[in-house]
This record gives sequence, C-alpha cells and structure tokens, in this order.
Amino acid sequence: MSTTLDLDLDYLPEKPPKTDYGIGVIGAGFIVRDCHLLAYQNAGYRRVGIASRTRAAAEEAASLRGVEHVYDTWQELIQNPEVEILDIGVPPDTQPEILLSIARNPPSHLRGILAQKPLAMGYPQAVELVRACQESGLKLAVNQNMRYDQSVRALHSLLQRGYLGDPVLGTIEMRAIPHWMPWQERMGWLTLRIMSIHHMDTYRYLFGDPERIFCSVRPDPRTQFAHRDGIALYILEYANGLRCSSWDDVWAGPAKEGGQTDLYIKWRVEGTQGMADGTIGWPKYPDHNPSTLRFSTTQRPGYWFEPRWPEAWFPDAFEGPMAQLMTAIYHDREPEIGGADNLKTMALVDAAYRSVEERRSVALEEITG
Repeated sequence: MSTTLDLDLDYLPEKPPKTDYGIGVIGAGFIVRDCHLLAYQNAGYRRVGIASRTRAAAEEAASLRGVEHVYDTWQELIQNPEVEILDIGVPPDTQPEILLSIARNPPSHLRGILAQKPLAMGYPQAVELVRACQESGLKLAVNQNMRYDQSVRALHSLLQRGYLGDPVLGTIEMRAIPHWMPWQERMGWLTLRIMSIHHMDTYRYLFGDPERIFCSVRPDPRTQFAHRDGIALYILEYANGLRCSSWDDVWAGPAKEGGQTDLYIKWRVEGTQGMADGTIGWPKYPDHNPSTLRFSTTQRPGYWFEPRWPEAWFPDAFEGPMAQLMTAIYHDREPEIGGADNLKTMALVDAAYRSVEERRSVALEEITG
C-alpha cells in the first residue's frame, strides 16, 4: 500500500513554448471583454486587433484590455498580417458563416482559430466546419473552457493516477441562474446547448465517450421566451458500467422573485478505491471564488485531502483554451480541444435533444452514424 501521494495535481494548463502569437478577436460582448481578453492580458498574450458588430463595443473592449487595433469589420481584421490566431466570440447562429468563409479562403498568415461553443447549431453543421478547417490546414479549437476549471483538471489528475480506482458514479448538481443572452430568444433553445454542453464535455474529458444518453427537460419558469430545455436532467451510460448524471437547474427557486438564494454547482465522483467531490466557483461571479476539491483514497486511508489554489474559472481558466491552441500550433499537432474531438460533444447534445423528443435513451452513434 502506498504511503505517499503526489499532491501536485497539475491543475493548470500546459504553458505554450511560444506566447507571442498575434491574436485577433471577433466579438466584444461580456464573455470576450471580461473573460477572454482579461485572461490573455493577465497571461501576457498579444492582442493585436478586435472587431465587433458595432465599433463602439470593440473600442470599449480594446481600451479596457489594451488591444492594439480596432476594425470596423472582421473581414478587415483578418487582413492584418500580425493576426496569426483568430478568437471568435459571437452567437452560434453567426459563427458558422464566419468560420466557413475564413476556412474556404484563409489568409496565409492565419494559423489557428479558437471558436466559441457551441461550435454550430447542430452536429451536421459542425461536421462541415471541422472538415473545412482540416482541408484548409487551419487548426481549429473549440472553447470548452470548463475543461480548464481548476477543480476539473485536478480531478482529471486524480483519475489518471489511479487514486480513485475505477470510476463507478459521477454526478454534477447545478443550481444557478445564468445570464441569458438576447440572441437565445431567436433560437428557441436554452440550457442544453449553452450550459449542459459544458457538463457533457467535462464528462467526456474525464471518462471518455458514453454509449448513450437519456434526457428529460422542462421550461424554466423565469425565462419568458419560448423554449423547452430550461431545467435539464440527464444520465450518461458507459460501456464499462459507469453512470454519470447531471441536474442542470437554471431556475434554482424563486431567488429573483423575493425568495431565498442558494446557488451552487457541486460535483462528485465515486470510484472503487476512493472518492472526490468539489464545487465550481462560477455561480458567485463576479466575486473571485476559486473552485474546490477534496478526495480520499484507500491508498492512504483515514484522510481527506483538500488541495486549494488561488485561480478561479472566470476569468483564469480562459487562458487554457488559448494556451493549448498556441501549443498545438507550435508543435504542429491537434489541439487538446480540437474541432474533431468536439464533434462528439456536439453529437451528445444532439442526442440529448432527440432523447427529449422521442422519450428514450439515444446512442451516440445514432447521431454520428
């Protein structure tokens, strides 16, 4: 029996060997202004240009985060020869047209693209975008940034080192009230493609691809526009017997209607040799609230280990997706969160919607073919 454990849990992303790639940004909304650009600023990454739907928004973000140039359109932005990496932060019904246009005629100086999640409006469209980038030689990464939450990466280290043994059950319980974007009203969907996609992708990162998913949803009473997938409950079934489930509750009680507030995200993984649980700090944003983890293992019985760190998901984890794209470009390899890998996450979300429609569990291969 082991008497010592390596508690350096490798919770931060790999540092890129080269960090002075020029980054051009499309979009200037909250997530770009206060997460992407702030994380890049803190990391010392070069932000050479920005364009948005309105020049005023782009100018505000550029002034706040030290971006070198502002452009009226994204077409002008990508002509800047210093833009080697493009960071796209626009709605999912707008992103595919931009991505496809660039992939079909990329400027010679452009080497990679970090796209926002969801990559597209559904799996078939995502396949088209990934194929177009592959054919043009552009490295495509998808900003599934929950993989870079510090507790998620620390948990991944525990699993890789075998401290928990074989995983038996994984759960995520979310009681949070997201800030929905106005563009979601025109799409008619809510939680599965915006919030649940994080949890499904995280399960894939931790445990690989499930065989099938069963999903049940109901509308969120607070959200006034038409939608079905407000509150979402789902189970992922794995071939080895592992089961993972998530309760994605974006209602969280009448917290905005005069009731008491109790917002949180908790996760737990039970294995044959140990267990781990933790919290995700995001629901308390803009307060700086690092995610947490504790674990026990039969390799060192009688103890709970509770490592801590100063970083938080918002904005610190947003350094990770860009760092791994820079690393992939430098080493000429597929990004950690590459477009081809993200197709399985997109398929899992589409399978969840089909499960809701047909009231049955849906195999991942029914979507991927």
